[in-house]
Amino acid sequence: MGNCMRRSRGGSSFGSKGSFSGGNVHVISSRGNWDDEISEAKREGKIVVANFSAAWCGPCRMIMPLYADLSLKYPQLVFLAVDVDELPDLSSSWDVHATPTFFFLKDGRQIDKLVGSNKPELEKKVLAFAESIQCSK
Repeated sequence: MGNCMRRSRGGSSFGSKGSFSGGNVHVISSRGNWDDEISEAKREGKIVVANFSAAWCGPCRMIMPLYADLSLKYPQLVFLAVDVDELPDLSSSWDVHATPTFFFLKDGRQIDKLVGSNKPELEKKVLAFAESIQCSK
């Protein structure tokens, strides 16, 4: 499945592209915004799915509609989108080397990871975590 090696390019961010938001995906605009979203998810006992992508990455653009659809289908999870070019320090702190990279977080800690634009695997992981939330209630 496709992925893009991390590189920096000028130009569009998620917000200006439009295709990286939608559904119930929260676009992260700063480290503080990231910290707020993670804290809120932790308080609510929700699992976070964080998509580290880039506007110039073809595989990222291809998987984003599915990601947005999943965010609507599974509101018990929190879906975040991080532009690696807009927030390089945050991306580096999570050791992102290719896009898209999806992190699954519980209580702010990584519980799983998926690198690349593998739609069936992303769907499988999201479903498994959504069901795990349902079972724990």
